[in-house]
Amino acid sequence: MSDTVIKVENLSKRYVLSHQQEERRYKVLRDVMADRAKSIAKTLNPFNQNAKRNTQNSNREEFWAVKDLSFDIEQGDRVGIIGRNGAGKSTLLKLLSRITEPTHGSIEITGRVASLLEVGTGFHAELTGRENIYLNGAILGMSREQIKRKFDEIVDFAEIEKFLDTPVKRYSSGMYVRLAFSVAAHLEPDVLIVDEVLAVGDANFQKKCLGKMQEVSNEQARTVLFVSHNIEAIQRLCSKCLLLNKGQLINYGNTNSVITQYLSSNSYSCKASPKEWINLSDANRNGNGQARFIAVQYSSSKKDIAFNAYSNGELEFLLNIESDSSINVGSITVVVYDQYGIKLVNADTVSLGQIISLKQGQNIVKFKIEQLHLKSGTYVIGLWLSDSSYSSVFDFIESAFEIEVVELTSEEFARKTEGSVTCSFQVFSAPIADSNLKCNT
Repeated sequence: MSDTVIKVENLSKRYVLSHQQEERRYKVLRDVMADRAKSIAKTLNPFNQNAKRNTQNSNREEFWAVKDLSFDIEQGDRVGIIGRNGAGKSTLLKLLSRITEPTHGSIEITGRVASLLEVGTGFHAELTGRENIYLNGAILGMSREQIKRKFDEIVDFAEIEKFLDTPVKRYSSGMYVRLAFSVAAHLEPDVLIVDEVLAVGDANFQKKCLGKMQEVSNEQARTVLFVSHNIEAIQRLCSKCLLLNKGQLINYGNTNSVITQYLSSNSYSCKASPKEWINLSDANRNGNGQARFIAVQYSSSKKDIAFNAYSNGELEFLLNIESDSSINVGSITVVVYDQYGIKLVNADTVSLGQIISLKQGQNIVKFKIEQLHLKSGTYVIGLWLSDSSYSSVFDFIESAFEIEVVELTSEEFARKTEGSVTCSFQVFSAPIADSNLKCNT
């Protein structure tokens, strides 16, 4: 059985917020002088001291960033921490990293902790990259010889050899994060804590970091805590998840089940029936509104399954678009996401090179996906409307409504296979002589 490396009991962190009274925000000199005179008079009057304290207290508010959290994390666990903005994720990491002290509760951590919470954490801006590597190693309790053994690996991973002897205050944010992550991951911490800061890096670097965190956990049996709004990255890396909401622990367990709960609680979409108009007037959207989706209808051609979407079949949408003026639209897109928020289908008219002309007022645009290569299950539909360069976004509804995809054939096979996407394929045996097979011994 794995050993517990992090034990959290009844952990809480309270902040006191001060609110400035509305009428005291803007004053002329005359008002300041009058208030000062009143303040002196009240100070000299002992009967006003209690009233003064009460007024001060009325302008202060308690805010619990995290409240009564209790959980255990085992050695080698990769734990994702998810939740909406303001859920308490970053505060929890700061508490675990000993950057801030809890108001109540206790934290027990076995071993060394390395944290990467924001750009610049743990680095001295005036020191060079080389000097900061040794500084961070010393903070983690490593000897100079231990740091030397890891030095080349750190520099190679960070890809900043050319700037190694440059003060880090001259680094770009991407260079800063590359070096900071490389130091944190290679100096053999028992617990590696990483916040959303990896989003500063490019796609290749993020992929590289995820691979390194998997290596740290799997091969070195070290513990990783990872906060990210990238659900796909959480799903790839983490075996367990903590779900926070308003500072409280909502769920802690298997990653897929926790992510499903999180996405369903955040969803603004409704499950819609085929051949029924879905009103989008209250949908959560972005864009300049020059043209916008006001209603949508979907259906397949299969009457025997009540016109539901089905695997490998066609799926048709009727889009009711209202425009303030006559405009040409270069990009109308129907997006299909799975239950984890991963984009599976992005059917964009830009790929067809087709321009749609909208008249002022309401327009009906027929949109047809020829073959929907999705397995049976529930999916979320998103809608996008912009010019062909994507520079002017008219309307974007990320979560418009949900559809149910049904399986017409091979239902048993569909239940046993993983993934969401179907494909046509063949399997056959080929003669070894025809395969140009060469074995090197």
